[in-house]
Amino acid sequence: MTPYVEHGGSWRPLGIVAAAFAAFLVLDVVLPGPDIAPLVWVVVVVVVLGIVAVGTLSARRVWTVRVADGRLSVGREDVALSDVDVDHLRAVDSGVDAGAPVLGGGWSLPRGRTGLPLRLADGRTVLVPTRDPAALYEALVLRVADTSGTRDRASGAEGTLGS
Repeated sequence: MTPYVEHGGSWRPLGIVAAAFAAFLVLDVVLPGPDIAPLVWVVVVVVVLGIVAVGTLSARRVWTVRVADGRLSVGREDVALSDVDVDHLRAVDSGVDAGAPVLGGGWSLPRGRTGLPLRLADGRTVLVPTRDPAALYEALVLRVADTSGTRDRASGAEGTLGS
């Protein structure tokens, strides 16, 4: 089964900023008047593109959601799919649980993301930050059901999720 991956950040802002700098450089060369010193161009372009690249890279490391190999990962945190309450997951229709911690860290959901609530086997609820809750929900339901079904067949006993 192919892994579900939702990247936490896009490289698009870096391309947009680079294109804007290219346009400004062309305007600086074409338009009459005093030119900006080449050293200033180099310093500004390197600093600004560096800041945008570091921001994008950190967002991709901290907020990337991955469902693969029986685990759900958000940044450095991960949860075994066997620890997800499948009945609660199937009952989720929308909204978030107020006060639930965000998986991956942080005090609140990142801008532009929705929290998909997951109840874990120990009773805790966590929010998974996602831009596409429907796609993540489908990936989780498919894999959690597959994980619990495999465990039931292999051991001949009831799984940890009670299914």
